[in-house]
Amino acid sequence: MKHISRIFLWALLLVLPIIFSACGPTAISTRASTSQPANPDVILATTTSTQDSGLLDVLIPLFEAETGYKVKTVAVGTGQALKMGEEGNADVLLVHAPKSEEEFMANGFGKDRVPVMHNDFIIVGPESDPAGIKDIISVLDAMKAIYNAGSLFVSRGDDSGTNKKELDLWSKAEIDSQGQSWYLESGQGMGATLTIASEKGAYTLTDRGTFLAQKENLNLVIFLEGDPPLLNPYHVITVNPEKWQKANYDGAIAFYNFLTMPETQKVISEFGVEQFGEPLFFPDAE
Repeated sequence: MKHISRIFLWALLLVLPIIFSACGPTAISTRASTSQPANPDVILATTTSTQDSGLLDVLIPLFEAETGYKVKTVAVGTGQALKMGEEGNADVLLVHAPKSEEEFMANGFGKDRVPVMHNDFIIVGPESDPAGIKDIISVLDAMKAIYNAGSLFVSRGDDSGTNKKELDLWSKAEIDSQGQSWYLESGQGMGATLTIASEKGAYTLTDRGTFLAQKENLNLVIFLEGDPPLLNPYHVITVNPEKWQKANYDGAIAFYNFLTMPETQKVISEFGVEQFGEPLFFPDAE
């Protein structure tokens, strides 16, 4: 009997580590995927700022590991991202042009929309500051100073959220920038536009996140920040499956929920702090 008990004890000691090894991660990882999605492919249409800042390089792998979905990211201007949603060529959007987003929802192209995060726009330019804007605190006054000096300004010119904001600022400053000799349109994303501005010694409007992520390679400095019109909010929007039956709504709502859950919002709040000494985005989901 003692011999049998001893064999049982040794067997138990051998088996327990295997049991705990197999069960341990599942027990402590409450966010892990429990099953493979029926349709694992999700198309995300988003702005280049989320890509160029490096934020998606952190968030997408987390989402994929925790849910089993595979994300195809298409980083374009917000206008193009919304167009993809309108045409049923995306499942979920992460964009930053509130007025255009509201029109998108009003026209029935989006099903769910919620704030995710925000940062702000800033005006950057060459340290020599040819337009003399370094002491100006109003973004509209800064735009007028750039216009009056005829200083070179590089626009994205790509119907992105940043481009929409820039054009709105010129309009509010009562300036027609189109066709002016000092006004250049890159037709490219934020990272490329910053590089062009740096090479040409020009001013540009940029989101803070992309600038901070790339500033070591740029000969540009921040001249204007903190003015209320420069707030830059981001929303996640699911494409309406009633408009487009092929839309992967299950995958879209999974990504929507992932971005707004407290753990992900914490990741967003900490992104950039270690490298730049400040966050590149601030969480907004309630």
